[in-house]
Amino acid sequence: MKHLSRLLKSLSASKLPYRIKSQPCSGSPDLDFSDYEALYKNVPEHFNFASDVLDKWSQKEKDGKRPSNPALWWVSGKGEEVRWSFEELAFLSKKSANVLSTACNLQKGDRIIILLPRVPEWWLISVGCIRAGVTFIPAMTLLTAKDILYRLQKSRAKCIVTNDALAPLIDSLASDCQFLKTRMLVSKGTHREGWLNFHDLLKAAGDDHQPVKTRSEDPMIIYFTSGTTGYPKMVEHSCSSLGIGLASTGRNWMDLKASDLMWGFSDPGWIKFAFSNLYPTWMLGACVFQHGMFQFEPTTVLNTLSKYPVTIFCGTPTIFRMLLQHDVSRYQFKSLKRCLSGGEPTNLEVIEQWKAHTGIVISEGYGQTETTILCSTPKDMKVKPGFIGPSSHPFDVQIIDEHCNRLPPGEEGDIAVKIKPKRPLGLFSGYLDDPEKTASTERGDFYITGDRGIMDEDGYIRFVARADDVILSAGYRIGPYEVEHALMEHPAVAESAVVSSPDPIRGEVVKAFIILSPAYESREKDQLICELQDHVKKTTAPYKYPRKIEFVQDLPKTISGKIQRKQLRKKEWEKA
Repeated sequence: MKHLSRLLKSLSASKLPYRIKSQPCSGSPDLDFSDYEALYKNVPEHFNFASDVLDKWSQKEKDGKRPSNPALWWVSGKGEEVRWSFEELAFLSKKSANVLSTACNLQKGDRIIILLPRVPEWWLISVGCIRAGVTFIPAMTLLTAKDILYRLQKSRAKCIVTNDALAPLIDSLASDCQFLKTRMLVSKGTHREGWLNFHDLLKAAGDDHQPVKTRSEDPMIIYFTSGTTGYPKMVEHSCSSLGIGLASTGRNWMDLKASDLMWGFSDPGWIKFAFSNLYPTWMLGACVFQHGMFQFEPTTVLNTLSKYPVTIFCGTPTIFRMLLQHDVSRYQFKSLKRCLSGGEPTNLEVIEQWKAHTGIVISEGYGQTETTILCSTPKDMKVKPGFIGPSSHPFDVQIIDEHCNRLPPGEEGDIAVKIKPKRPLGLFSGYLDDPEKTASTERGDFYITGDRGIMDEDGYIRFVARADDVILSAGYRIGPYEVEHALMEHPAVAESAVVSSPDPIRGEVVKAFIILSPAYESREKDQLICELQDHVKKTTAPYKYPRKIEFVQDLPKTISGKIQRKQLRKKEWEKA
C-alpha cells in the first residue's frame, strides 16, 4: 500500500489537515452513543453516519478530546502500513464522495457494488457512499462470474468498483448488465480501457463536499443473503438500522472505548465485517484495525496480535479453533483484553482452551444479515458455556411456539423478536423487490429469525438449529440450493441434496448426497468425486463446494416430492 502512503503525502503537501473545510452536518443534534437507550427512544429524523459521527470525532480530535490512536490502522504484513486519523479519514472520504457523485455520476439512492478485499480503499469508498447518499452493496471477492452477474442484474447497480484481478471478469459480464454504467478500478497505476481509476480521480477531486441530507429510514446498504431456499435475496438496511442500531453492540458486547483497537476478522462482503470494522467501532471513537491478508493465516494472526496493540479481537469459532491448532502459549498478547465470536455456535472445548492460553473468555454474539446483534453476553455478565447470552438492547428476544406463545425455560421453539407495539431499531427494512418474503418473516407480534433455540431461567438463549437448512462452515453461510443447483448442471447428477456435516476444524462442512445418472453409475467413484468438486468450484463461489460426497440410490422426500434435508442432516450428525 505504498501508493496510498504516497497519495496521502501528496495530498498533505497543501497542509493537510488544515485545508479540511468544516461542513454543516445533516441537521441531527449531537448524538451520544454511550447513552444508547435514550438514543433509541429519540431517533433523529435525519441521520448521516459520515457527517453525524465521523466528522464529529474529527472535530474532537482537533479539540484534543480523543486519544491519539488512529481511526483506521491497516497493515499489509510486508512492512506497509496506513494510519488515518478521523480528520484524514474525513478529508479523504469527502474527496471520495466527490469522485462518486461527479466522475461516476451517482446520485442519492443509486446503487454501487464494492467488490474489494480488505484494503483501505474499501473504507474510503464506503464512507464516500454514505456522504453522497449512494446505497452500497459489499460483495465477496470469491464470487464467481455467475454470482457477480446475478448481483449486478438483481440490484440494478449503476457502478461497480473492484481491483485488477477481477476487472477482466467484470468486462466479460458488462454486456449483460443493462443498468451498469460505470466501472472503477482500484489499482496502483494500471489503466484499463473502459474503466475509471479511483486513485487518479481521488487525487484530483476537491475536498469541499456537502453531505447529502439523508433521513434515518433512507436506504444505506444492501447485503445479499446466502441463498438458502432459492437465489440470494437483497437485505436492505437503513441509515439508522446499522448506523445507530449497533450502538448497544459497541458499548455492551464489545465494551468499546475511544482508546481501543478493534480487529474483526471477516470478509468485507459479509455483514459481520460492518458489525466490527465500521459502525460500532467508529460510533464510539475507537480504532478499526485490519490486516490485509487475502486468506486466513493462523500464524500471521497470532503474530499480529502479539506485535500490535489490538485490544479487542472478533472472529468465528472456526478461527479460534484454527488458532488453537498452534501453540498459542508461545505468544504474548499484551494489549488484548476481550475476544468475541459469532457466525456459528462456539463449543465449550474452544472456550476453555482459549481461556487456558490467554486468560480471556470468548464472549458470543448472535445476529443475522437481517438484524444487528440480537443476543450476547456483555462484559460484566457471566458467560454460560452452550448459551449465547440474553437479549441485547433494544431487542426482546423470546422462544415461541407456532402460535406465538412464549415457551417456558428449557423448551425448544422459534427464536423470535418482539416487534409490536414498536419495531426496535436494528432490524432490516425488508427484502428488496420481495414483499411476500418480507411479510413471511413476521408472525403475530414477532419477527421470526428462522432459527430454533432454548431459553434458560436467566433469559440466556441457546442456539439449537437452523430452521432454513443454512450451513455455517468456517463462518460462511452457505445455502444448499446454490450448491445443489451447481451440481445439477453436471451430467453425472440426476438428483442431489446438500446438508451440513460435522467437522472438527470448520464446525460444519458441505456434504452432498447424490443420485447418479445411469451413464455414470459405473464410473470410478473417487475420480468422479474430484470431478464434481471441481465443477462446483468453477460454477459457484469455491468455498461452497461439497467437501464430502456420498452416492445414494434414493433421497428421502415428502408426499409432495420435496427432499427432506432434515432427515439427511439428522442422520449425518447422529453418525458423529
